[in-house]
Amino acid sequence: MFVADCMTKNPVTTSPDTGIDEAAKIMDKGHFRRLPVVEHGKLVGFFTNRDLLRASPSAATTLDRFEMRTLLSKIKVADVMQKNVITVTDTTTIEEAALVMAREKIGGMPVLSEVGKVVGIISSTDIFRAFVTVMGLDSGKTRLTIAVADRKGVLRDIATVLADLDINIDSMVTIPQPSGTYDIIIRADIADVETVKERLAAKGFTVSHVTQIG
Repeated sequence: MFVADCMTKNPVTTSPDTGIDEAAKIMDKGHFRRLPVVEHGKLVGFFTNRDLLRASPSAATTLDRFEMRTLLSKIKVADVMQKNVITVTDTTTIEEAALVMAREKIGGMPVLSEVGKVVGIISSTDIFRAFVTVMGLDSGKTRLTIAVADRKGVLRDIATVLADLDINIDSMVTIPQPSGTYDIIIRADIADVETVKERLAAKGFTVSHVTQIG
């Protein structure tokens, strides 16, 4: 799955000389927290609700409402926006986008086309939704956790056991453990869990956890 498949497309943008009070109204009206800042068709910044809070007077201010509105009207998006913007392209994989966001500790970023045009925004919520879709978490399947040693042929052997029982695997993920072993997470439509556990045990595999998801 690629960023283009789950991003918010054609996002509302703002310009550097827009007042932050006006930018706040745009975000409030659209129920979103981020605005790409565009000038002459090119991305020049990223304005978020965090930037807005940073620029706003604190709750302890002695300014009255009129004074606060006057102050905010004089502050431009360019004054507080993020200028060194972290971006991805619409052809970036979801895994790569998730890794960038985790490493940079950000909740969202603009998505650019091959020619540098802003075509979307990808957020952590979009990543979570993609994860749910890819893993089939909303399809009402059985989730098996199988503890295995690090050796060749493990996936083949497990898949063969399930195939012999006429079970189709919806998704399979391997998670390395500190001990050097692996947990294999399988989601499938399994009517008789006990039979599956017995067949896997006969091949030397232990099912450590079973649950129904979705």
